[in-house]
Amino acid sequence: MFSKSKINEPGPKATETNTPVTPAAAPAASSEFKASAPKAKPPASVLSADLHVKGNLKTTGDIQVEGQVDGDIRAHLLTIGETATIKGEVVADDVVINGRIIGRVRGLKVRLTSTARVEGDIIHKTIAIESGAHFEGSVQRQDNPLDTTGAAKKPAAPSAE
Repeated sequence: MFSKSKINEPGPKATETNTPVTPAAAPAASSEFKASAPKAKPPASVLSADLHVKGNLKTTGDIQVEGQVDGDIRAHLLTIGETATIKGEVVADDVVINGRIIGRVRGLKVRLTSTARVEGDIIHKTIAIESGAHFEGSVQRQDNPLDTTGAAKKPAAPSAE
């Protein structure tokens, strides 16, 4: 039933034997395969060192910032380069900070490398701070740090009573 000789047959002979079946089955099979296969992850959007953005950025993908952003950033994976400066709130599943952030950081995983400079509060599920990182602010652990509405409502409810 299975043999090495059939596996190692040259391509043209295999296509000749499958020619009547393949054209009808190939589009359906490839369509089904693409539908069931996970989509390829697009590459990260890169904001170069000479770029200055004034405004908010929002994506479900990844962003790598090397320049300056005056505004809030929301992403899946956010990497702040050594030359980058962010003035605003950062919200992402994963945040890797090599540069400077002036504002609040919210993330499931937050990592401050040795070149990081953060001036603001960090709300996280897990955090790693390397030796040499500069950080001024408070650190708060939450199970869901990305839920900004739930976090804002919880303190408001007890004080309203």
